[in-house]
Amino acid sequence: MNILKRWTPGPLLYGACICLQLTACSPAPAPDTAPTPPSILAGTTAMTLSIQHQSFGQLADGREVSLYKLTNANGVALDVTNYGGIITRLITPDAKGQPADIVLGYDNLAQYVENNPYFGAIIGRYGNRIAGGKFALNGTTYQLATNDGVNHLHGGVQGFDKKLWEAKTFQQEDAVGVVLSLVSPDGDQGYPGNLNVEVTYRLTNSNELQMTFVATTDKTTVVNLTQHSYFNLAGGGDILSHELMIPADRITPVGTGLIPTGELQDVTGTPFDFRSAKAIGRDIAAEDAQLKLGLGYDHNFVLKNSPDQHLILAGRVLEPNSGRVLEVLTDDIAVQFYSGNFLDGTLKGKGQTYGHRSGFCLEPQHFPDAPNQPGFASTVLEPGQTYQSRIVYRFSTQATKE
Repeated sequence: MNILKRWTPGPLLYGACICLQLTACSPAPAPDTAPTPPSILAGTTAMTLSIQHQSFGQLADGREVSLYKLTNANGVALDVTNYGGIITRLITPDAKGQPADIVLGYDNLAQYVENNPYFGAIIGRYGNRIAGGKFALNGTTYQLATNDGVNHLHGGVQGFDKKLWEAKTFQQEDAVGVVLSLVSPDGDQGYPGNLNVEVTYRLTNSNELQMTFVATTDKTTVVNLTQHSYFNLAGGGDILSHELMIPADRITPVGTGLIPTGELQDVTGTPFDFRSAKAIGRDIAAEDAQLKLGLGYDHNFVLKNSPDQHLILAGRVLEPNSGRVLEVLTDDIAVQFYSGNFLDGTLKGKGQTYGHRSGFCLEPQHFPDAPNQPGFASTVLEPGQTYQSRIVYRFSTQATKE
């Protein structure tokens, strides 16, 4: 893995309990981003940057959990808790300026603790699957917690989505945010090394949620961090009419248990070709072996041939009725597209029942099962190196047809 230069969000003003407001200013362009940043969302009224902090309840052991409410000058609002780093609410206006919550989630802490299919959570130590829940490093085989049949998924039984993170808020001229930090001890879920992790959520006046993931270790280990929000840009219903573009010409096909075969598959002429935007539902029921294995889309799309620090477009989604647009950018080499195949109507939250394919995920990442696949880019982190990755959610709108 490349040693990546550490990024910091600039001068921070921290506080445990804080309510901050400042006058809106002209948005600064995000550096190193490919598409043109959007202007202020159509139909919105200028507001002020703000942060609010409130209690989100207690865990069974009595530890207090907090909720941080961030708002930018254009009416984009983000709620995030330090339990799992979960994004519980994300409000964006539509093309007519009408706000809606575009992420799936729950009403309270108890629901997240009891049964959360990773709604809005930070994923680690390793996003996606590791075959057999084991891998070898320097001649030592490590057995991980298995929580997806015989495989290890999204960090195990007690992954980062179930950890209570330390949190500090900050304000800047054109952004507000939260820095979450965690120490994952040696042996946590079977992984070697004490891993120090820092995740920053930064909501800007250019209508971007900028996220950075930084980690260091004192023993050779593997790391693959991501964010697992489920989106529905209509604010409800299914996501099959959402129009998706992913600029990837290959996927990593899977076998039993959705473990990669180690090959790369050309998407040309297959349901996985999203290089030109199309409705998510257009080909989802096609006769295709990969779709049958995933019960729909649950696959890793290849964005780069090798790791580098350049931020690129991983996906663009338009909800045609509302005009809401989500762009996901990353410096990672791949993105997992998941079409909500396992949502079945049993989960309810925020006044909604989450039916089949009522949300989609775009999860930037390194390849699944890379520790066991010598042909995949390495996810090994050595002492003295710094792991870093970036994800940006960019929100905008486009005119709708009357």
